[in-house]
Amino acid sequence: MSTSAYAQVAPAPVIGGGDPTTTPSQETSEAIVVTGTRIKRPDLESNSPITSVGSQELKYQGAVNVESVLNRLPQFTADTNDSVSNGSDGTSNINLRNLGSNRVLVLVNGQRLMPQQAVDLNAIPSTLVDRVDVMTGGASAVYGSDAVSGVVNFVLKDHFDGLRLDVQSSLAQHTNGNSYVRGLLSKQGYTNANRNVADGGKQDLNAAFGKNFADGRGNITVYGGYRHADPIVQSSRDVSACALNQADAAGTGLTCGGSSNTTFGTFAPLGGPNQGKTLTNNRNGSRTWVPYDNSYAYNYTPTNYIQRSDERYTAGAFAKFKFAPIAEVYGSFMYMNDRTFSQAAPSALFLGTPFTVPCNNPLMSAAQQQSLCGAAAGTAATQDTLIGYRLGDEQSRRDNLRHEDFRYTAGVRGDLGHGFNYDVNYLRSLVRYDETYMNNIDNVKAQRGLDVVSVNGVPTCRSVVNGSDPTCVPVNVFSPNSITATQAQSLFSESNTGSRNMLSVISANVSGDLGTFGITSPWATRGVNIALGFEHRVETLNFTADAIAQQGGTMNSDGKISVNEGYGEIEIPILQNVPFAHALTLNGGLRYSAYVNDQASTGIKSKYNVWTYKGEASWAPVRDARLRLSYNRAIRAPNVAELFGAQSVGNVAAQDPCSGASPSAPLSACQLTGVSAAQYGSIIACPSDTCSSQYGGNSAVKPETADTYTAGIVLTPRMINNFTLSVDYFNIKVKDYISSVSPSLVISQCVATGDPYYCGLFRRDPRSGALFGTNGYIVATTYNTGSLKTSGIDVTADYTVQAGGLGKVNLNFVGTRLLDQSLEPLPGLGSYNCKGLYGYTCNQPNPVWRHVMRTTLITRQGSTVSASWRHYAGTKLSSLSTDPFLVGTPSVINARIPAYDYLDLAVTVVVDKAFQLRAGVNNLLDKDPPAIAAGALAAFGNGNTYPGVYDTLGRYLFVGATVTF
Repeated sequence: MSTSAYAQVAPAPVIGGGDPTTTPSQETSEAIVVTGTRIKRPDLESNSPITSVGSQELKYQGAVNVESVLNRLPQFTADTNDSVSNGSDGTSNINLRNLGSNRVLVLVNGQRLMPQQAVDLNAIPSTLVDRVDVMTGGASAVYGSDAVSGVVNFVLKDHFDGLRLDVQSSLAQHTNGNSYVRGLLSKQGYTNANRNVADGGKQDLNAAFGKNFADGRGNITVYGGYRHADPIVQSSRDVSACALNQADAAGTGLTCGGSSNTTFGTFAPLGGPNQGKTLTNNRNGSRTWVPYDNSYAYNYTPTNYIQRSDERYTAGAFAKFKFAPIAEVYGSFMYMNDRTFSQAAPSALFLGTPFTVPCNNPLMSAAQQQSLCGAAAGTAATQDTLIGYRLGDEQSRRDNLRHEDFRYTAGVRGDLGHGFNYDVNYLRSLVRYDETYMNNIDNVKAQRGLDVVSVNGVPTCRSVVNGSDPTCVPVNVFSPNSITATQAQSLFSESNTGSRNMLSVISANVSGDLGTFGITSPWATRGVNIALGFEHRVETLNFTADAIAQQGGTMNSDGKISVNEGYGEIEIPILQNVPFAHALTLNGGLRYSAYVNDQASTGIKSKYNVWTYKGEASWAPVRDARLRLSYNRAIRAPNVAELFGAQSVGNVAAQDPCSGASPSAPLSACQLTGVSAAQYGSIIACPSDTCSSQYGGNSAVKPETADTYTAGIVLTPRMINNFTLSVDYFNIKVKDYISSVSPSLVISQCVATGDPYYCGLFRRDPRSGALFGTNGYIVATTYNTGSLKTSGIDVTADYTVQAGGLGKVNLNFVGTRLLDQSLEPLPGLGSYNCKGLYGYTCNQPNPVWRHVMRTTLITRQGSTVSASWRHYAGTKLSSLSTDPFLVGTPSVINARIPAYDYLDLAVTVVVDKAFQLRAGVNNLLDKDPPAIAAGALAAFGNGNTYPGVYDTLGRYLFVGATVTF
């Protein structure tokens, strides 16, 4: 890993030799393109902070997923990854400055990777990554929309001359020894995880071949890769083996809780003598109903995945040929086929959906008929009831997620003379996504299976009698664990959804040195440089859902975004090699964008025009020190899904304060959310601390804007050889940010303040008053909200010192101090700061300080021994804050996540120029992740913790080899 300062001095060196990639070395006098600008420079200096991660770091970490490497940098917060299962779309993404994955622009060799709403880093072959440039701050004036928090540019090795083979195998190893959680499992009668486990094996195979021809004027490089990952179930780790809940209202401890959708069967009648009560089938099998309590809760975690199974194929090619200095044609092709399975607890007749049951259903006992229907028991009358009945463990829900990605580029570039160059290119990216949800109960079939009559003493579906569904099988939900495998199969219906996301870009630009025409500052030797360009970009989405998926509330959607842009950039060296100014340079950029949005299915159209711009300055009073300042006005236009995505209801981690026999919120507050006096004290709680929320697009959404300020110093003192230090301040504020109000914030603010805006976002089930299911939810659709703000200080350092006969030692450090992480949900209604907090409204941990420090011994033969120290400062539970926006559920046990430190080791051995070996272990000390109550987890939480932030699987061991010819 090279720091920002180190990356500006020279490209990261290839350690160990024998790599046939040999991208032509950059002479100091040769103009190159730096991430964050389109102006070519004779060096790698940047006016904006850039952290560059070299390919060697991927080897040290044994990484097969590029996002896992970036997530260890303190600038990033974990986003979608292979440790998220239930609700996953199978992609991997990155979140820069914790402003959201949709606010960071992902590039490959300076061009967009995919449509913004469908970015998936699985498409990037990790073995071909030469380096990753991470630029903080807006860059919309250079690259267009989406570069709000910054830019991540994957620079690939696209110029091979030879053959390279790379293979790696890895697995997770963990000793389960969390005595506290193991005691909770034993107390509840659940099975503890095995003491020692080794699982989650991954295999990664890659090959690349390249050939120079025509005296080096041409090159063709092809590559292919295969990756396989075995799944890991949550029952294999102490922390995730049961669903953790707070043991009491004060949160003095944890308990193994679970879901009220159980294998015993839970009932909440919507009428009759037990209306408003929650009952369950008596566990003794007496076919009577008793009041439900937590002893009946279902442990839904064991079969859930904490690492998804995955199989990925990648292939591609790069080619270029220079006919003459004025014309070099080039192109590339990248392909990925990825199939991953997520797995969750068995399906159920879920509480939240009302079912109609005949009062003479022969599968019910007389006592149950009386409890449900009262005086109508035994008659043909019907009664509606909510039912929570879970299938057996062998019927886990499976989600088959398939992605097939295609990316093509073609262009021509060349030297126009007089220091000017041009580049005209075309990019097309297509993402095909298909999802098949399996082993899920079809509520239409379930309703038919509950509508049972007696035919000659044999329970028979009414739909069989009248011929409307001859295949119907009666479903017995009136005894514990009584749904047979045959009955379960009769209830299943696969649902299928799919989307096609397309991006096409036509761009042309010219850049050059006006110094060749004499346009140069009288106090500088370098001339004024400019870049001018045009870009036409189109993004489309076509999402389809079959009848089963639409039955569950998922609807079709489509949309198209077209944008025409013109931009310019200028760089003016003001002073060079004069007293107190080794160099003083100014840089400015301007871009005009005209958007047209269109949804063909509805005829909805909209359009808007925006300007983005930037100003930068770099001053080196002496050769050893450089000061840099930048201001960027960035935008993020809403993507197709945010504009035109169909509205649907989904799960959200939350708790209903108006539920239960003794609600935590008073009647007056609950009435503001839609609770009647009759319902108060009898509303069923959200199962497993999971309520419902309505999501979807909004065609009226406008672009959000961001102002980014950075200021820093870069020190490269000549008196200390091979030492660099940079300190950079960043401040990013996003206005009118495109989002929705957090459901947990809606709940807490309505109860605490009675604000009619927040209370107006409640949609309670009109019959039960519940806040879950298809008829009870919090409205969280997309619109322009308030503002986001983050600020902090990055510190990066790199030092290499000779170690005598052993070789040399490299010390590398990257750290970030968070100064502010504020969010204003709505303009003028106040804001809250999540700095140093986690959970509920603040979501994933926001530590005040994070750093990574790597120490590497590099022998004279090129072999290495490397150790990395990762540190996360402690964070506090947001609901314990005194901020009125955040105050909420108390907790003692989860009041604070302590500081976390991880130690990683890696060894690379150069056998000869053609053969290298590597091995390593991450999380050497096998540190357990924090155990957190499921209700406190928010986005990307899984298995009672935050995977991606903390190491959830234990030690990660890997071995690999690279062979070159």
